[in-house]
Amino acid sequence: MLRLNVLLVTGLVASNAWAQQAAPPAQAPAALSAAAVQPPKAVVSMEEPRPGDHWTYEVRDEISGTVRATRTNVVAEVTPAEISVRFKVEGTNNNEGINVYDRSWNLIDARPWRFSPNDGSGIRTPLAVGKTWTFQSNNVNSANGNAWKRSGTSKVVGQETVTTRAGTFETFKHNVNDPTRKDEVTSQTWYAPAIDHWVKRTSVVRSDKHLRENNSLELTEYGRKQ
Repeated sequence: MLRLNVLLVTGLVASNAWAQQAAPPAQAPAALSAAAVQPPKAVVSMEEPRPGDHWTYEVRDEISGTVRATRTNVVAEVTPAEISVRFKVEGTNNNEGINVYDRSWNLIDARPWRFSPNDGSGIRTPLAVGKTWTFQSNNVNSANGNAWKRSGTSKVVGQETVTTRAGTFETFKHNVNDPTRKDEVTSQTWYAPAIDHWVKRTSVVRSDKHLRENNSLELTEYGRKQ
């Protein structure tokens, strides 16, 4: 826009014209550098698990707002019935070992615990909003002999687009309700079919109606062995 700066010259006769001074042309905004414009990360398809597939998560205490640990899961072996996953936790309590899942990502073996037929935390395909299924599990601790029976219900409550440091994913959100637990536990999982894994998980634990734990697990990096 042309901006006029009108200068009135004192002492000049009335016939003198107003002096007009054009403002310098407006400069176009500087183009954003290529580094400043980051395209969204492309989702790497991992719909069928393979040895070497890996997912890294940030474990966060939502009560204090602090990052407690980093957890990495790496597929060690895949059979028609099971997926063996090597995990490593680095942070407040370092830990590593092997977990065994069925092909729907229900936990079967997490030493010293064994879940028969599984722990019910996985999925049941095909996924659709409103789909509900029940589970029953016998849990046995091989270290001390403790055993208890669990039962519960899982329900797909929605489809959500979830963005984390690892990218943007289309997910199915499902809740697990397990009334057989001593404490009140609310678990939610955001599962992304494209990478055959969860992008986010939350767990809220209450004892005698009081909040005891509020933890989240969020994907920060994933990939497939080259």
